[in-house]
Amino acid sequence: MKILVTGGGGFLGQAICRLLVARGHEIASFNRGRYPELDALGVRAVQGDLADAASVRDAARGMEAIFHVAAKAGGWGPYESYRLANVVGTQNVIAACRAQGIERLVYTSTPSVAHRGQVAVEGGNEANTPYGEHFKAAYPATKTIAEKAVLAANDVNLATVALRPRLIWGPGDNHLLPRLVARARAGRLRFVGDGSNRIDTTYIDNAAQAHVDAFEHLAVGAACAGKAYFISNGEPRTLRETINGLLEAVSAPQVRGSIPFGVAYAAGAMLETAWRVLPLRGEPPMTRFFAEQLATAHWYDISAARRDFGYVPQVGFEEGLHRLRAAWVQAS
Repeated sequence: MKILVTGGGGFLGQAICRLLVARGHEIASFNRGRYPELDALGVRAVQGDLADAASVRDAARGMEAIFHVAAKAGGWGPYESYRLANVVGTQNVIAACRAQGIERLVYTSTPSVAHRGQVAVEGGNEANTPYGEHFKAAYPATKTIAEKAVLAANDVNLATVALRPRLIWGPGDNHLLPRLVARARAGRLRFVGDGSNRIDTTYIDNAAQAHVDAFEHLAVGAACAGKAYFISNGEPRTLRETINGLLEAVSAPQVRGSIPFGVAYAAGAMLETAWRVLPLRGEPPMTRFFAEQLATAHWYDISAARRDFGYVPQVGFEEGLHRLRAAWVQAS
């Protein structure tokens, strides 16, 4: 089958491309740049911008399915940049599916669409966990709009599904782990609260597998069509155990210190103001959204994904750490 993967050059996108190529599919990846890793897999590169409807439509020509993985992630930045990438980009992908007669669309969402400030989510599922409101960051706000558009697009001509993988990590991670390591080595990493709040995460191979599992079950009228699903390893652990486990695997310093939530939240508010007014480069070291995320329990029931498309995590947290450690030693 001919499949287009938007953002195929990213951490998750590459893992999905590897699985699809191994299953014999013909893959094209839509990115702004070129990636030698995709060339080595035999993935055809298509360069363009998601906000350019014509480019997306041309990239979708001749395709039979789309994995829409590309997005602008992060906890800071102008709303418009997030809107163009996440909302307009997703609208363009949906329109391209319509224009080219594509029947299957797998969308990568995020559990952040259900973020509700300091409200803890422990074992929440898709039915009892509502969308968030009054977001303090552009990323969850725009991803919520995009997810709703994808699910609303499900009909008799186009089957859609949205997956919400929680904190993806593993060998090759170029987003979460490098940031943790840099802050830990600089002595600038602290827990917000005591770190006992439980969270779940997703090893990279499991995240990719969930996407392919959903794709292989997706069809008009299928159980998963038009629905969103939480995805994780299914083994929630404390934030302290999670962060220090990842840091230990890559020989980075452990986190010992902590700050109260109120202090972190107030600091985040002040830093956001400073970054807007001055303005300063990069991201603030703390924001209100990150303070809430770090201090609050967030873990989800993944039984719906098992029921509707057979998702069963194959790599547990400890095995994932072993693989990460081995990859780190080899790279060093």
